[in-house]
Amino acid sequence: MSETTTEITPEFMERGYLPAFESVDDERRHRKQCLAAAFRLFGRFGFDEGVAGHITARDPERLDHFWVNPFGMNFSHIRVSDLILVNDRGDVVEGDYGVNAAAFAIHSQVHQARPDVVAAAHAHSIYGKSWSTLARRLDPITQDVCAFFEDHGLFDDYTGVVLDLEEGKRIAHSLGDHKAVILRNHGLLTVGHSVDEAAWWFITMERSCQAQLLAEAAGSPVLIDTDMARLTSRQVGSHAAGYFSFQPLYEKIVREQPDLLN
Repeated sequence: MSETTTEITPEFMERGYLPAFESVDDERRHRKQCLAAAFRLFGRFGFDEGVAGHITARDPERLDHFWVNPFGMNFSHIRVSDLILVNDRGDVVEGDYGVNAAAFAIHSQVHQARPDVVAAAHAHSIYGKSWSTLARRLDPITQDVCAFFEDHGLFDDYTGVVLDLEEGKRIAHSLGDHKAVILRNHGLLTVGHSVDEAAWWFITMERSCQAQLLAEAAGSPVLIDTDMARLTSRQVGSHAAGYFSFQPLYEKIVREQPDLLN
């Protein structure tokens, strides 16, 4: 390795990978831009299902408030200016739209239980909700899914649309300190230390559900052994890896749909 080459190790990636901001307003604007971009990507990937689904970003100043999509607005139309700010009682304190009651019931409890979490993503994507009906965690059958090896929970219950805060607390408990949880008969929920990370974990977890459904339809997948799955998890499953993996998608959607920044 030459003297001018930097080795991209997990240790390097975890040091200062998030952008620095001169003010809380700049940080808030950045989070909202990433949030709007994530919704556009979710719309492009077909993760929308009517009015279902939500991604939240904790406000960098009012830590018990979060930004979220307006109830009933198509993911593919969301702009920064459309996002609404919700407080810890479920009141919309900024924005001109209503909040999805299920979004508040779930996300408020996840953000409360996990002070480290900046963002959380949930949608009724086709492969995630299909896999969720099996009430199983994902197996280490590909390099990509190893990001979730020993790092995703299972909420093994279904009681209808989540409108009760107690149900949100149960989901947060099933998530634990993991990056994701499978909600039985419902879908996927992912979290991250940035909007970028939470969105990427959802995207790649959805694809991992698709891969395992396809593999099991064709035969009996060969599992990666435990030690190698743990090693791969450290390589592809860190906070920095999740953040970095989202950047090409962010740049692509902003270049193609710059109005999302309005």
